[in-house]
Amino acid sequence: MIKITGTLINYYFHCKTQCWLSANRLNLEDNSEDVRIGKVLHEINEEKSKHAEIQLGNVKIDKITDDYVVEFKKSDSDPEAAKWQLLLELFTLKQKGIEKKGRLEYAEKNRQTKTETVILDDAYEEGLLRIFEEIDALVAKPAPPSPVFAPKCKRCAYYEYCFI
Repeated sequence: MIKITGTLINYYFHCKTQCWLSANRLNLEDNSEDVRIGKVLHEINEEKSKHAEIQLGNVKIDKITDDYVVEFKKSDSDPEAAKWQLLLELFTLKQKGIEKKGRLEYAEKNRQTKTETVILDDAYEEGLLRIFEEIDALVAKPAPPSPVFAPKCKRCAYYEYCFI
């Protein structure tokens, strides 16, 4: 079983090819402008908060408050992926005896923040366990799945690998 990270969960929902490539240590994101923007937003939010990013095993948590685990995203372009990434963080904390609600915060282009509350329940826990198994099976394959072109691919750091 591989070590499942929030990023890997996010990629699993976003693109199976990207998930396989990242899990098998083929990282092409260092040249991505979108990745740089996301890192800068994380740094800005970290500076604003005394509860800055926390590493807990394989999971990085952007912020913890008295009531919430907060995950920052630069946009709401893939809310399902973001939700499951946050659920992994809540699950990891629960395994350590800490139960919190989750909050997704999307930095919108008009400088407003859009938020969504996420609560880890039994159904989501079962879903996570199933996703862990599916990711393990995916990344154990000898080659990545063939990429499926979608409009979002044009902005992906892996675009050249997949389509050129």
